This record gives sequence, structure tokens and C-alpha cells, in this order.
Amino acid sequence: MSLDDDFERPFEEFEPLQWGALREICHASKDYFSTHQDENGSRIRAGLLAILDHLEQMQPLYKEILRIAPLFDFDEQTRGNGYRSFLILVDKCVMYSGLACRQMYCQKDSFLFRKGHYMREIEACSQLLASLCTCLQHLKTLYSWSDRMSDGKLSLFSSNEHSPQELLNKAENINQYCFYGRCLGFQFCNSLKNTLKTVSACMASFSEAYYANGTLFGRCANSIKYILDPEARARRIVNISQHADVSFCQAFWFLNENEIVCSLPSIVTPSLSINQIISIPPEELTLNTLDGGKISIPIPNSHIGRKPIHVRLLSAVRRVGMVGSAGVGGELLGLSDSLIIHSHGGGFVAQTSRSHETYLRTWAVKLGVPILSVDYSLAPEAPFPRALEEVLYAYAWSLNHATTLLGSTAQKVLLIGDSAGANLNLGVTLKCLQMNIRKPDGIFMAYTPILVEFVPSPSRLLCLTDPLLPFGFMMRCLKAYAASDNKTTLGPTDKDHGSDEVAESETESFAEVSESDLIALALSPNGDETNDAHKLASLPSDSTLNSVSLADVDDHPKQEAKSQEYIRKFLEMYRNSSIRTSAPVLSNYNGTDDSTPNNGKAWSLFRWPLSRDKREIRELDIEKGKSPSEEFVFTVPRDPFLSPYLAPDDLLARLPPIKILTMELDPCLDDCVMFARKLRLLGNPVTLDILPGLPHGFLNLTLVRRFY
Repeated sequence: MSLDDDFERPFEEFEPLQWGALREICHASKDYFSTHQDENGSRIRAGLLAILDHLEQMQPLYKEILRIAPLFDFDEQTRGNGYRSFLILVDKCVMYSGLACRQMYCQKDSFLFRKGHYMREIEACSQLLASLCTCLQHLKTLYSWSDRMSDGKLSLFSSNEHSPQELLNKAENINQYCFYGRCLGFQFCNSLKNTLKTVSACMASFSEAYYANGTLFGRCANSIKYILDPEARARRIVNISQHADVSFCQAFWFLNENEIVCSLPSIVTPSLSINQIISIPPEELTLNTLDGGKISIPIPNSHIGRKPIHVRLLSAVRRVGMVGSAGVGGELLGLSDSLIIHSHGGGFVAQTSRSHETYLRTWAVKLGVPILSVDYSLAPEAPFPRALEEVLYAYAWSLNHATTLLGSTAQKVLLIGDSAGANLNLGVTLKCLQMNIRKPDGIFMAYTPILVEFVPSPSRLLCLTDPLLPFGFMMRCLKAYAASDNKTTLGPTDKDHGSDEVAESETESFAEVSESDLIALALSPNGDETNDAHKLASLPSDSTLNSVSLADVDDHPKQEAKSQEYIRKFLEMYRNSSIRTSAPVLSNYNGTDDSTPNNGKAWSLFRWPLSRDKREIRELDIEKGKSPSEEFVFTVPRDPFLSPYLAPDDLLARLPPIKILTMELDPCLDDCVMFARKLRLLGNPVTLDILPGLPHGFLNLTLVRRFY
């Protein structure tokens, strides 16, 4: 019997089969161990009694949530919301506990029976049931806080009468340790459980390297302990979730940007003919409006000043007019009718297009369409609205250069993105509507935060159980990107807002030179100043176009030449700089310098230094850390470009067709369900797909099936 079958019939008429099976095996095991007087036997018996007690307490709560869950579904065919998610968690927990108890009962007479091991397993299951019982109680409270939508149906988001502080106060009494110990990953599909345990052990071990608590030997010993001791791993993960700052989240999530991990897609996924980094210069850009006029696209300028925007072009085939397609031999295909523009996830604070190649490569091959992935600037150095400005600018730039650089006529332009990237795509589409320029022809969005503020909802409580997106991580990313008290740090170009020229940075990086008359120079390291457009298309497909002005390629003659001294400086910088064969590290994208000092060699493992300056030593201060209810008190602006759910109905009604993908155990599930419901009320073409057994960010785990 499937879990869906259990949802079909009233709970009052039957008890789910897995509940009865767990009760039966618990009673049998309790009777067997009643004669065991040793400590392990006594604790096993106490754990079994606790499981039976928790089942009794949970039954009326389960029945109540089961009654109200269908009220929040998108439709009868697409059933899913945060209430259902916790019912699924309970059923998964009951099945997991039943399996553990049955294994113990079957092995009880074996010569190799490990009583201490099973004692800890039974206790972990009882603690897991107790925590889920507490969660169900909080769900009843959230239901009483429910607001109503314009159609009179209940909303998954709480009314404004109740503050996030109330939910935080309630969530503090939930035991999170049980979700990260022996039972970690119990709610997800079997093919991911080992991976999630590995990732969690790596997170705990990495925190020992990141934070310098204790001696070096002690930190190494702890790292080994996290692999062997699930309880120690759980304590460490909860501690770093509650007390680690956003820089730790960035550093850990950037581990998948190291050379070894990033080389895997090229080995086990289809090869691409084009995998090209292009750096878009921050210069004047105009688009036609829908009423026949012209409009200037704002140059990204907030927080960090004007800087180049890096994008990655991926294509399975070489096409006419596509960067890297000419001069290498072989047949060229015609222009594609479609163009896909992708924005990556990462909580607005981490990752790049490089770490998302795991699925972008496959999509580029199977769809046969050029994909342009935007590497926007990241918080906390570049909080809202910087990333939105950059994705909008890259979108407009791609429309102007689709035929000359991207190998597409752009008759159909689709925006795709996951998590934070999909949120940015929605914001860009709303900007297009506001500016009366061409909007995308369709949007695909995966597990997306659409209401970017801490409004209580059932699925957001899933962060307390999620191994990849713990509650503390999600809140710190939200605070880093969207908190209205974030200080604006002006870049060097912000000193004079009236200037259209890009000021040089202190490091005088060649990546900041963007005058359109230097195209030929940038493409000719030997000083050849000819401006043949075909040379742009003859670069190796894996090279980087570093901030040459691409605005006038194949369309306009070279502008008035600058001074010879300026050109000499550019040539000198260009000759001394190598064209990268992969995306620069993200810190370079944000205008920082990660170069190693000349006074010594920095030994590193996967780009993580084995030795650090004393000034860089960080400590995880658990004793003085604030509680969640104290730390996560901040204000988020109610801006529709930050939270598209808040956009006026007249704008939302003009959105293109949207396909939404989410998971039944994703903290952003309620956002997706509520947004789909709202769009359907407005008459928008929208589809919602809810997948089982997968975690937030599963697209980045697509290589897992090849190794497990």
C-alpha cells in the first residue's frame, strides 16, 4: 500500500498498516527484552515503550492534520503542501522505526547480535517520533493562524497578526538532533541516503577546518569521529546551523567549485562543443519597447559599483554566429530558434554556473538549444537588488547579441532557474513588464522561494529536518541578501554617479577594461589591431572573453580611438594575463583579489589553505551565541521584485506561461503551491509538479545515481 492510498481514506475507518506493524513488533520485542536486566536491555525496553507512547499521542494529531491537509492542495491531481509533507514525514518515520525494530527482533538470537547498537537505534527512533509529534502540534497552531486568499480559500501563509517571533519561540523546543544523527535522510529516496550522510559528515568535518576551536590534533580527531559517531555528527551540525555565520555557508557550498568536483561533469556527462565564459562590460545598453520606443537598461551599480557580468554559454553543437564556432573546422548548424537563459541557485550567497554544469550539460545536449547561464554577484557583499540588476542586464544584452554571439534568433526565449536563481528570473520578468520591453516566452522554476521574508508556513518548518538546507543556513542567507538594514557599500565608481566611464580598481585588473574600440586588441595578444569580427568567433570554445565590449560586434564600426597611452596600458595588462579555461573563482567576480602573497607559497587542499594567518582564525562561539529568536529578528522590505508573490495582480496576470517544479519535502514547497494557486486565480497558464523523495537542490545531485 502506498502512502497516497492511506491519504485516500478517512483515518477514523482504519489505522495505516505501517502503524499497526510497528505496534506489533514493538510489543513482541518488549516482551522478549523484559527478562534482560542489563543496561542495554533495559534501555531497549524503555525505548520501545516510548515509541508506543508517542504513537498514542500522535494519533489524534495525525488525524487532525490529515483532515485539513487537502484544503491547501493545488488541485485534486496535484496534492501537496506543508501539512501533507509532515504527514509523509510521520509515515516515513513509522516505516523506518518498524524496519529498525524488525531487524533487531530478527537478529536477537544471533551470536553476532550487537545489543548496544540496536539500543541506540531504538532510542533514536523514539526521539524522532517525539520531535515529529511536537511538529504536528505546531502545525495545528499554524492552521489557526491561516489567512484567506481572495477566493476565500485558506492560505498556507500565516496572517499578519502573527509575527515570525512566535513561530521561532515555538520551534526552539523541537529536538533537531534526531534528524541529523542515526536517522539522517530517512525521509528521502534510498539512492540519496548514503550521499546525504556523506555530505553531512563532510559539513561537520569541514567546520573543524573552518573554525579553529581546540588544537589541530583535536580537530582532526573530531573529523574522524563525525564519520563514525552519528550522535557527534548531529550535535556538530545543529551547533553550526545555530551559530555559524553566513561565510561558513558560502565556504562549504563552494566546495563543489573545486577542480576535482568540477571536472566530473566533463567526464560522466555528455561533452559540449561550446563551453564559453563571456564577460559583459557595464556600458550603455538599449532595447526597443513594445510601443516602438527605446529604453536604456540600467547599468548594475548598487553596493559594489559597476563591474563586468560573467555569463557562461553552453551548447552541444556549433552554430553560425556563436562564440567559438568559427575557424575550428567541422560543419556549422544554423541559428537556433530558441535561447535558454539560466540563473543558478545557492541561497543568493554561493555557487556559480560552474557548479550547475552537472545538469546544464545534459539539458544542452537533450534540448539542442544554447544555454546562457548568468554568474551574478553574491550577498552579503552584493545584497538585493544587485543580483536582480545584473540578471536583467544580462537578459537585455542577450536579446541584442543573440544572433551575433549566441547562435540563436531568440524567437523563443525561456528563463530557467532553481531556488534563488528562479526568484531572480521572476523579478526580471516583472521588470520587463514594468519597463514595457520584451518579456520571456516562458519560465521554468525549480524549488523557488517566492515570498522572501520570514512568514510562517508549514513547509518552512521542514528546514528543521533538512540535511542540505538547515534552518540556520536558510535564515542567514535570507538575512544576508534581503535584510533592509544591510549597509550599502559603494564601489569606486559610485563616487561620481554622473560619470559613464568605469573607474579603474586598485588592482587595475584587465577585466575592468570595456571600451568598444579595444575588441581587436583584446583578441590579439600580439598587438594586431585589426578589427575582423570573425576573430571573435574563432576563440577556443573553452576560453574566456574577458570584458571586451561586445555591444557593437558585427553591427557598428569601431568607435573613436582612445589615447595611445591607454592602449599601451591595456596591451601590457592583457599580455600579462592568461585567458582562463574555466570560470574565475567567485571572489574575482565580486571584484576581490584572492591572489597569494609573494612572500611564500600557500599550501592548500581543494583550494582550502592548510595554514592561515592568525588574523584569519575563526572560532565557533557556541556558549555566547544568540538563540534563533534573538538572532533572526530583522526587517525584510516588502518589495515585489524581491518577493514576486507580492506583485500587483495586474502585473502577475501578464506573466508568460510558467512551469513550477518542487518536492513534497522541500522548505519552499508552500511558496510554489501558493504562487501556482495565485496565478491560476488570475487566469495564467501554470503547471505545478511535486516530486517525492528528493531534497532541496536535488538537481546538483544528478551525478549521484552514477556512483550509487
